[in-house]
Amino acid sequence: MYTYKMVQVPPNVSVASKGRKGNEAADYLQDVVNELASEGWEFQRVDAIGIHVQPGGLGGNGPKQ
Repeated sequence: MYTYKMVQVPPNVSVASKGRKGNEAADYLQDVVNELASEGWEFQRVDAIGIHVQPGGLGGNGPKQ
């Protein structure tokens, strides 16, 4: 007999563009999967998620010309 656990992850992972590495969503999911694996759960699948990049830098607050 199997026991299944469903885990809701955010449908979108927001990251700031400043210092962006490009793999923030993968890092987030890896942390979730590793945490549950340490509890004895086995990874089965992940559905597609979106990534929203927030503007970085001065965001329009720089010196006026």
